[in-house]
Amino acid sequence: MSRAFTREQDPDAAAAADLLPDRPISAHPNFVTAAGLAAMEATVRQLTATRTAAQQQGDVRGLAVAVRELRYWSARRASARLIEPDQQPQVIRFGVQATLRHDDGSLRVFRIVGEDEADPGAGKLSYVSPIARSLLGAALGERLKLAEREVEITALAGSSAGA
Repeated sequence: MSRAFTREQDPDAAAAADLLPDRPISAHPNFVTAAGLAAMEATVRQLTATRTAAQQQGDVRGLAVAVRELRYWSARRASARLIEPDQQPQVIRFGVQATLRHDDGSLRVFRIVGEDEADPGAGKLSYVSPIARSLLGAALGERLKLAEREVEITALAGSSAGA
């Protein structure tokens, strides 16, 4: 067999495979907001620089981590599907920010985002999370039961409201 038909193993991939397993990739569609897409692209750039530095320093563990993360984020970037919400939404959809008033009068603000963007503490809910699924399709002014509490949707905002 000719050498031209043999597959040479990428040394970066070999280093990562020996030390760390690949990160699992979700089976759900990879919907992202504009902010999420920008964050992915920044992460890929940063990891590329990290990989180069690890190669130059001979840092095998650092290289393995950078390569694994770069493979994950490159795959996520390649499969990303940018979803832009309406500027003045009437129902909760992907990318929309919703303000909810609880029975006790307290307010919570959530934005429905992609899986990699989710940060519940910051009010960013993955569109596949149970709470987000309960909210999707709900209209402004609608009352619904959410985690054993009744809430009213008091405001909706599209992408201009600080994704």
